[in-house]
Amino acid sequence: MSEDWARPVVHFEIEAIDPEVLVPFYEAMFSWSVGEGFIRTFAAGLGGPEPGPAGHFRQSERSGVTLYVQVADLAASLELAASLGGAVTLPPFDVPGGPTIAGITDPEGNPVTLVQQ
Repeated sequence: MSEDWARPVVHFEIEAIDPEVLVPFYEAMFSWSVGEGFIRTFAAGLGGPEPGPAGHFRQSERSGVTLYVQVADLAASLELAASLGGAVTLPPFDVPGGPTIAGITDPEGNPVTLVQQ
């Protein structure tokens, strides 16, 4: 490794006003198995992009972080999000030269982008 290098994202945190609302949403939405306790961990998924997640900056009306989570069936995932108390905020569209994506919020209004490769 060179003296200076681009640091990868190695972990993320979802802050919740009420974890008892958000944990069931994320478990059902993405098949995450979330542990118990003060810090409720879950394992990394399988089949993500290699060599690892990348990121970007975009001008927006808010400041914050958005998760991009890969799903197998975008239409079914949008229906599931709504049935779990989330909301669809961005209908599906094809990224030029990339995947199809759509936007949702979780029950507390946190944004999540769904990615169908």
